[in-house]
Amino acid sequence: MQLNKQDWLKLQIPLAMLVAVIVAIVALFVLAQNYSSSQEAALQAQKNLLNAARQHYQSSGMEKDTITKYLPQYHMLINKGFVGEERRIEWVDALRAQHTNHKLFGIKYSVSQQEEYKPSFAPSLGAFVLHRSVMKLDLDMLHEGDILQLTESLSAQNIAPFMLRDCEITRLNAGATLSNQLTANLHAKCELDWLTMREPATAQIAATAQ
Repeated sequence: MQLNKQDWLKLQIPLAMLVAVIVAIVALFVLAQNYSSSQEAALQAQKNLLNAARQHYQSSGMEKDTITKYLPQYHMLINKGFVGEERRIEWVDALRAQHTNHKLFGIKYSVSQQEEYKPSFAPSLGAFVLHRSVMKLDLDMLHEGDILQLTESLSAQNIAPFMLRDCEITRLNAGATLSNQLTANLHAKCELDWLTMREPATAQIAATAQ
């Protein structure tokens, strides 16, 4: 069957409507696909947020347990003077007290300005910053045990930790004769490192103030 011109004219409107419907169907299909893809992406994003929130909640619980576990020790370090600002007046008072208690010979001391300290034995301290203040000691001694007695007594006090880093001992009165009076036989020049740990915020404020 062959269509003539009049038949084609009659079919123009139905064909145009058919094409329009097909185009609309294709457009709706594309929109539906795009909407489905966007919904899947949104759902995946929500899942990622949920997983992140769950992990954060779990890590927060672990951090809380860790803080609760070590909080008493942390407060002890603060009270001792290891965490926070340096307490050099307490160091000097403790040194004088122990020197007097053990009836040692005369002693001279000086404390240098605090500086940041990065020892090899503590490569990672997190956000904390370790500092040290070097105390130089000059004292006469009856024997080598005097300096050990002094430092051990200081270590037993409730003050910040320190390290006896260097000590040079020289002999005095090598040719002196025996007498009834106690005289110094040795002289010591020593250096102590008083250690102080600063919290991140405190360390940052201190660095800005310098």
